[in-house]
Amino acid sequence: MGETTVELLGFDTTNPSSSTQPPTHVIVQAGVGSLAGAIVEGLQQLFGTSIKVIVVEPTHADAFFQSSCSSDGSPKSASGDLSTIMAGLACREPNPLAWNILKDCTDCFVTCPDAVAAKGMRLLANPLGQDPRIISGESGAVPLGLLVELCTNPLLQELKETLQLNSSSRLFMINTEGDTDPESNQAICRK
Repeated sequence: MGETTVELLGFDTTNPSSSTQPPTHVIVQAGVGSLAGAIVEGLQQLFGTSIKVIVVEPTHADAFFQSSCSSDGSPKSASGDLSTIMAGLACREPNPLAWNILKDCTDCFVTCPDAVAAKGMRLLANPLGQDPRIISGESGAVPLGLLVELCTNPLLQELKETLQLNSSSRLFMINTEGDTDPESNQAICRK
């Protein structure tokens, strides 16, 4: 499954040396985790296990974070009430197959408040220079919002250093959601 997913994303799985340089970091959002598991498994099959993996989910839908804290390594339910603007990630239980992939290869499970997703949406909608404008939904924009938080929030400096995020990092993120709620999107991006 992972190799097919990675091929669809434009990486040449038959000749990895012909691909662009591999990413150093993957920031991927997780609802039930199926996409995250497929992406991570495929990239690791192609490029090895040196890629730092960061899985992000909403604060109130934190099943993977809770599972990562589990002493027995089993998947756990989200601790919150699933209330979030990231509706596509508001999932109570992780996919057990995805958990089996992600539990062993994720460097960091992170939960984010809605404001982080909103920040990602605004950045994508209002790009710098000649970068294209991207209209993203909340669930799709949270990886970028998290990256910005990691790079700019002094309270996250230690985590940034632990993850070895720096100017040489090559990041891989996927926007998984378009404009699913135009009213909400406009309200968030106007702020």
